[in-house]
Amino acid sequence: MTLLVDVFTVLTVAAGIVFFVAGTAGLIRFPDTSSRLHALTKADHLGLGLVVLGLLPRAESLGGVLRLVAIWGLVLASSAAAGPMLARLARRGARGG
Repeated sequence: MTLLVDVFTVLTVAAGIVFFVAGTAGLIRFPDTSSRLHALTKADHLGLGLVVLGLLPRAESLGGVLRLVAIWGLVLASSAAAGPMLARLARRGARGG
């Protein structure tokens, strides 16, 4: 059972890291701010979700599980609020106003 949990943790955390790297590549590669933000936020949401999912079996208590899920939820909420604001500011700056 422990081996199965270890393999699950390693695979999901590694998959999360792959999504983080893909989001970073999108940040560097895409031409405009909206595309960059979209690639970065989507990849980071999924990457952090996979990392949290991989760490859940490692949590020592229900409190640890709730903390991990709360962190993921806060990141989802904050980037959902900050992403459109950043895109709006970038659009406004590009127009010169």
